[in-house]
Amino acid sequence: MKVLNFGSFNLDNVYTLDHIVTGGETIQSSRLETFCGGKGLNQSVALSRAGINVWHAGIIGQDGKILLDTCKNSGINTDLIRQLPVKGGHTVIQVDKNGQNSIILYGGTNLMHTKEYINEVLKNFGKGDCLILQNEINLLDYIIDSAYEKGMFIELNPSPFNLQIRKCNLSKIHLFMMNEIEGQQFTGSNVPDEILENMRINFPNAAVVLTLGNHGAYYYDGRQKIFQGIFKVNAVDTTAAGDTFTGFFMASVINGKTPEEALRIASKAASIAVTRPGAVPSIPTITEVIEELE
Repeated sequence: MKVLNFGSFNLDNVYTLDHIVTGGETIQSSRLETFCGGKGLNQSVALSRAGINVWHAGIIGQDGKILLDTCKNSGINTDLIRQLPVKGGHTVIQVDKNGQNSIILYGGTNLMHTKEYINEVLKNFGKGDCLILQNEINLLDYIIDSAYEKGMFIELNPSPFNLQIRKCNLSKIHLFMMNEIEGQQFTGSNVPDEILENMRINFPNAAVVLTLGNHGAYYYDGRQKIFQGIFKVNAVDTTAAGDTFTGFFMASVINGKTPEEALRIASKAASIAVTRPGAVPSIPTITEVIEELE
């Protein structure tokens, strides 16, 4: 099995504040740091650090050399990455004194994929290979349709949730990875059991992993429902927690772990990530995770 992550690149501008700014308010930031990020890059780094040989597909901008270097330094296959002479994707992230964050996202080159480029990427993959997707890139519907035709296993993290998700044929997804906010946006419910049942009714051929922040995470595939509690830590920055969880869960499943084992490993990895600042720099290695679990 080959693993392809078709996803975003961002430069994350992280502002440390006492609290998240509200409408009409101006407050002083005590620190500004710039990190490599983007849900796509974060998840590729997590997959690689969890022991998976992952190909990343995506487009960087004229300011993207540091992103490409991060991929190479993280052991990610960069053969399919392309660069355009325009502004790349970036974010403005507020992190408060409790480690909670809010994010403004500018798509840049993440929204400049073409069908020709997608075809060029997917010609390298086939039946039984695994595709990891998030919703920070354009033409998501075309990518899903094309990968499904090839017989690839498709995992989707539907974040950020928007109208583009509704355009996709989501019956072609094999595994949804979502948090409680996305679960409510999908189903209209904020009750975990109702979210899981609703997803199962609407997408009977897919499994669902539902993360609930401080309240743990569920795996549900219609036959078994598994719950994993959190590992309590002092959070510094939750920016990459969800992407770390996704990467380590997928890596564990690909490496033959049970959903129960995968949830435990992913939860521990995310708990380590939130104790460190930044996105990519916060993601642990599988060695660190196993040592912590033991």
